[in-house]
Amino acid sequence: MASNHPKSCCTVGTLHEGTPTGKLIKLEGGFDAYISTAPDENPNKGIGILFAPEAMGIYPNSQLLADSFAAKGYTTLIPDVFNGDAVPLNKFPTIDLMSWLTNGSNGNNPHTTEHVDPILVAGIKALRQLGIHRIGGVGYCFGAKYVLRHFKSGIDVAFIAHPSFVEENELAALSGPLSIAAAETDSIFTTAMRHKLEEILIKTGQPLQINLFSGVEHGFGIRGDPAVKIQKFAKEQAFSQAIAWFDAYLLKE
Repeated sequence: MASNHPKSCCTVGTLHEGTPTGKLIKLEGGFDAYISTAPDENPNKGIGILFAPEAMGIYPNSQLLADSFAAKGYTTLIPDVFNGDAVPLNKFPTIDLMSWLTNGSNGNNPHTTEHVDPILVAGIKALRQLGIHRIGGVGYCFGAKYVLRHFKSGIDVAFIAHPSFVEENELAALSGPLSIAAAETDSIFTTAMRHKLEEILIKTGQPLQINLFSGVEHGFGIRGDPAVKIQKFAKEQAFSQAIAWFDAYLLKE
C-alpha cells in the first residue's frame, strides 16, 4: 500500500466560511452531485474537473473549492461518492471509520471500490454530456484513490492532495500527468510511503510533480485553518499548484 487507511485526521479540521455558488444535480443512477459552472466568457470550453472528495463529501469546504476551480475556468463536478452517507466534520471518534467504509452508517451502504467506482463513472458521464471532452481529476484524501483509479474511465490529468489508502498497483497504472500536494506531518501518507510512491510513479514515465508543505498536517489542502498563517498559505499554494498543473497539461492542444 502506498498510503495508509483513513484515520481520525481524515475527518477533523476547520469549516470554511462562504456561500457556495453552484447547484445540486442528479447523476445517472440517482446519485447526487454538486456542480459549479465556469463563467460564460470562460475560454476553456470543453475542459472540466471531476472532484472526488474526502470523507465529508459535498459540504461547504469542497463546494467552495469547486467554486474556486470554476472561477479559474474549469467547470467542476463533485459526485456524492458516499451515496448520502458522508461523515460529518469533527465527529470522530463517534464514528468507526473502517466500519463506515466497509458497511456504511446503516450497515447497508458500503463505500468500497465496487460501490464508489460507478459513482465516479456517472460523474464523468455527466461532464461528457455537458460537452466536456478533457477532464482533470481532483482528489483529496479518500478521493485521491479514486482519481487515480479513473484515468481508465476518462480522466486525462490529475491533482491529488494528502492521499489515503492508495494501492501500489493503482499508482503503477497511471496513464497521465499527476501533481501531488503532501504534508510534512501525515500518518496516512508518511515520508516512507511518499518516497515509495515516487519510485513507482517515476517508472510510469508520466509527468510528475510532488510538493511538500512544511508545518501542516494531513487535510491541509481542504480543511486547513485560514486563521493560521502557515495553514492558509499551504492551502492556497496547493490550490495554485493544481491550477498551474491543469493550465499546463489539461489545456494542451
